[in-house]
Amino acid sequence: MTVVAPRLTVERRLLREYELVVALDEVGRGALAGPVSVGAAVLDARGARRRIPEGLRDSKLVTELRRPELAARAADWVMASAVGSATPAEIDEMGIMRALGLAAVRAIQSLDGVDPFAAETVVILDGNHDYVSPMAGPGMTVRTIIKADRDCASAAAASVIAKVARDAHMTELHDETPMYEWARNKGYASALHRAAIREHGLS
Repeated sequence: MTVVAPRLTVERRLLREYELVVALDEVGRGALAGPVSVGAAVLDARGARRRIPEGLRDSKLVTELRRPELAARAADWVMASAVGSATPAEIDEMGIMRALGLAAVRAIQSLDGVDPFAAETVVILDGNHDYVSPMAGPGMTVRTIIKADRDCASAAAASVIAKVARDAHMTELHDETPMYEWARNKGYASALHRAAIREHGLS
């Protein structure tokens, strides 16, 4: 199967109308343990003229060994980047979609010098559902794009940056509860993780 490299077609088109593009992508939504995290990557017109980092892809298409180095290059390439998370307790309390929105708002608020409510800023959100606006409130311009993490280089950057940050967090948590093998499965539903839950119960 041929993997198509992401491009900047969408971003360059939007940057004719806006000064900043903030791309968002989430990781951890399908996990059994750990937070959901949303990566944010910002491009301006100058950044959109720079060469896309070699090998940049949606994080699911990049091997675990290659992701940290690629995430570092992606962070250097964009104007600014950040990762926001919602905890397991917040997910349980408010549901996955509102938790994703909360994580996205936290990521955006962590971006230095970026006003997401400014008329000159547009947010690209991977997927077909705007989970950001209900948590952010009115005034933010959000464009949902199916497969943005595959097709838009800024969203691919957000994806890799978020994935590396969340994986590092789950690896740190591994030492507290090594029986769940989070350093290996990062909280996702591997056979070993499911077996550990059956044997030890939920953490």
